[in-house]
Order: sequence, then structure tokens, then C-alpha cells
Amino acid sequence: MPADPLITQTVTLPITIDLGATVLFSITGAMVAIRRHYDFVGVFVLALACGLGGGLLRDGLFIQAGPPAAMRDGSYMLAVLAGCAVAVLFHQHVERWSKPFLIFDALGTGAYGVVGAGKAFEAGLAIPACIFVGVVNAVGSGLIRDVLVREEPLMLKPGQFYVIASLLGVAGFGLFTRCFHLPLAISAISAIAITFVIRLLAISFDWRTKSVVPSPPSE
Repeated sequence: MPADPLITQTVTLPITIDLGATVLFSITGAMVAIRRHYDFVGVFVLALACGLGGGLLRDGLFIQAGPPAAMRDGSYMLAVLAGCAVAVLFHQHVERWSKPFLIFDALGTGAYGVVGAGKAFEAGLAIPACIFVGVVNAVGSGLIRDVLVREEPLMLKPGQFYVIASLLGVAGFGLFTRCFHLPLAISAISAIAITFVIRLLAISFDWRTKSVVPSPPSE
């Protein structure tokens, strides 16, 4: 069954938003490496994983429409290098900007989820697959980072709404475009807003997921 032409249009956000989010996410990865006293190679690798990991997973595993976008445009690599430079030069001050970074992270998470889902729609994937790809695009970078530093991935443990916020935003994007047939721009902005608001509310009110089975009391 051919994909709906309306759905398969590309959701194209301004490149400055994409690159800005890449810089911010790269800084978070570089900061993890700096805290662990890694050398410059380790700093760059973790910055690359956080800045571009979700997009590389999306394009390499699911879309498979040629080389990943981050490899076709050198601006993305420059954004990662910029994130490394900011983290190395200002790491003592970056820690004080944790709240602004959480806001930008929430915005970037929403934007990346919509971009991932939009590219999946363009490739003709089914709606459940598009939602899955969108969430992977949004949160995959953190998963790669945690695996590289040999930590249990945060997205797998109980904690503040993160994957859930992304899932609801991306699902809203699919609902707005497929069921309500809203213009793609309006659908994208609405979906980003859903993720952004839920993520900020979760941070503000400490909304958390819980373990399926309660942990046994410590002896």
C-alpha cells in the first residue's frame, strides 16, 4: 500500500535548530567524559555519541536511504567539535547552567522526535514504526552514551518522565497528521510542545516512573 503523499512530506526544521540541539547534546556528552577524566579522544567520542547518536541509529538502522544525514553535511561534525570546545573551556561554569540546559534538552528532545518520525513517514513506514523511530531519534543518544561508559542506561530505569514525554509527543504527531490531517507545520509544533511541556512538568514536579515489581527491603 503506497504511503499517503501528505504524510510522506518531509518535516524540515530550520537547520539552526538541528545544529543548536546537536551542540547542546554534544556538550552533555563531553561533560560526562570530562567528569570521568577521559582524554580528548574520549571527550570527542562521547560528544559524538550524544550529539549524533540518535540520528545515526535512525538513518543507519531504520530508514536506510543512503548515508546518514550527519555524514553528508559537515556542519554536524563542526557542531560536535563546538560542543567539545565549550565543555573543555567552560566545564567549571557549565555545571551552573544545568537548568537552562534542561530546558534546551526538553526542546531538543521534542524536535528530534518529530524529525525522526517525519523521516520515517517519508520513507513509508507504518505509524507504529514511525513513532518508534521518532522516539529512538530523540533518546537513542543517551542510550549509546551509557553503553559506552558501561553504565546501566538511564532510560531503562525508573526515573523522571523522559521516554514517556518523547513517546507522547511523537504519538501526537502521528495522530495530528494521519487522523486529523492537520498541516505538517502545525502538527510538528504541537508535537514538540507536548514533549516540551510534559518534560518540564516532570522536572518541576518530579514526576517519576516506578518499578514494575517493588524492590525488596534492604536487610
